[in-house]
Amino acid sequence: MKNLTVLNYSFENSQEKNMTFDHVFNRIVRFMKRNPNGNYRLMVGTDSQIHPRCTRYITGIVIKQEGKGAWACLRRNVVSRKMTNLHERISYETSLTEEVASLFTPERKDELINIVLPYIYKGSSFTIEGHIDIGSGERNKTRIYVREMVSRIESIGMDPKIKPDSFVASGYANRYTK
Repeated sequence: MKNLTVLNYSFENSQEKNMTFDHVFNRIVRFMKRNPNGNYRLMVGTDSQIHPRCTRYITGIVIKQEGKGAWACLRRNVVSRKMTNLHERISYETSLTEEVASLFTPERKDELINIVLPYIYKGSSFTIEGHIDIGSGERNKTRIYVREMVSRIESIGMDPKIKPDSFVASGYANRYTK
């Protein structure tokens, strides 16, 4: 049973622990309903860090109202080995992002869209983004995987973001992988 992935389906943030996804979704709905005529970005992204006996993965969910703040939470996952192969690690990060994104079923997405829908002609908006901790810069080792990972995020109906625009993965989640 060595090297098994331990999947954790509970979410947390600095105020709340052991949240179910239903609880997370209700928090997002409540956040958006406070000002339904806002510009919202729902973002999901994962980062990883290799430790001496494991590789720690953090997947962040952030709902941001442009110019008005955000609500965020994260999910922790640990693989009980050092994942030193870069492609394997980046691919698993993307898989965890896809997994959490899949919890936003078409019905749940519709519920979020319906919050802002009456205000679309007044300038409100809603986007769903998948943040990938990779970059296309010449010096970035992950650049050879950009097309593959971006295609995966696009295939699940999310707008892919890479560095420097993938701050949920490269900033928020990264902070908790240490």
